[in-house]
Amino acid sequence: MRFEFASAAQIIFGPGTLPEAASAARSAGSRVLLVTGRSGERAAPLREKLITCGLAVEEFRVAGEPSLATVREGVEQARRAGCDVVVAFGGGSALDAGKAMAALLTNPGDVLDYLEVIGAGKQLERPAAPFIAVPTTAGTGAEVTRNAVLFSPEHRVKASLRSRFLLPRLALVDPELTLDLPPAVTAATGLDALTQLIEAFVSVRANPLSDGFCREGIPRAARSLVQAFRHGHDLEARTDMALASLLSGLALANAGLGAVHGFAAAIGGMFPAPHGAVCAVLLAPVMKANLEALRARRLGHPALARYDEVARLLTGDEVAQAGDGIDWVRRVTSELAIPGLRRYGVGETHFAEIVARAARASSMRGNPIPLAGDELIAILGAAL
Repeated sequence: MRFEFASAAQIIFGPGTLPEAASAARSAGSRVLLVTGRSGERAAPLREKLITCGLAVEEFRVAGEPSLATVREGVEQARRAGCDVVVAFGGGSALDAGKAMAALLTNPGDVLDYLEVIGAGKQLERPAAPFIAVPTTAGTGAEVTRNAVLFSPEHRVKASLRSRFLLPRLALVDPELTLDLPPAVTAATGLDALTQLIEAFVSVRANPLSDGFCREGIPRAARSLVQAFRHGHDLEARTDMALASLLSGLALANAGLGAVHGFAAAIGGMFPAPHGAVCAVLLAPVMKANLEALRARRLGHPALARYDEVARLLTGDEVAQAGDGIDWVRRVTSELAIPGLRRYGVGETHFAEIVARAARASSMRGNPIPLAGDELIAILGAAL
C-alpha cells in the first residue's frame, strides 16, 4: 500500500468563524487581492474586516466560471496594486480563480504554460502567493483541493491547473455563509459534493484516509441535502452540507474522481451548463453503468462491495444493496428538480464529441473500471 495526502496548511470550520480570515490575511501580507463572485456585496463584511485590520484591499470580481482571460486580468490587476496576499470569497469559480491568480503572481509566464490537456503542462516552480479560501457554497470543496478548473473558450474545454502549490494557506468554512443560498444552487452544489464523495470512495486511488472522509461525508449529505433545499435557514442542515463539501474536497484531492466528473469537464466546456447540475444528473447513470460493467467484466472487484456500502450510507438501511443506492440518488435528484442535459442544449448529435473529450479528462482515470464507448453513450442518453 502506498498513498499520499496533502491539504490546506490550516482548516478552520464552524459557524461565525468568518472574522478569523482577516487576521490570517494580516499575518500573511499587507495588500490583499479580494476575489469574489459576480456580486461583491456578500463579501462586504469580510472586506470591512480586512480594512479594519490595516490591510489595503483590491477587489476583483469573477462574473462566471473562470476563464484563462479572467486569470490573466486578475494577475495583472494584483501586480499593478502590489498585492501580496489573495483571499477568495465565493463559490468554486471564485476559489479556483483565486488559486490560479495566487500561483501566477509568483511564477513566470502565462497560465496556458501550466495548464493540463490544452496547455504545455509545465510544473509550477515556486510556491503561490499566500492564499486564503472562504467558500460560500457547499459543493465543490475547492477550498482544500490542489487544482483550479479553468475554461478556455478558444478550445471549448475546461482544464485544470494542478499543483501542490495551489493548496491554500487557510481554508475557512463558515456554514452561516450558505444560509441564503437559493434552493437551486443548494441542490446542484450539494449533489456535486455527494458525487465527489461517492466517486472518491469507489476510485481506483481510494485509500484509508480518503475512505474515512467519504464514510463521514456521505451520510451527512444524505440526511441534510433535502432539508437544506427546503429550509435554507436550518443551520444544522447547512453545517452538515458545508462539512460534507469540505470532506469531499479532502477526499477527491487525494483519491481522484471518476466518469461523472470526466463527462462534466467535457460538457462544461461545450455548453453553458452549471457544473453541479451536470454532475447531479449524471450520477445515477454512471453508478448504474459502472455496476453493470464490473459485474460483467470484473466480478469480485472491490468497488462492487463499496457500491453496496454507499447504498447503506445513503439509505441508513444495513441490508441495502448497490441498486438501492442508485434508486436513492434517482429519487433525490427528482425531488430536487435537477433538469436533464437537454436543458443546456445537449442532444444525441453531440454524444460522440462529448465522449471523445471526456476520455481525455484526468478524472476518467479514477473510474473503478474503464467504460467502453457504447457504455459512455448510454450514460449520456440516460442523462438527457
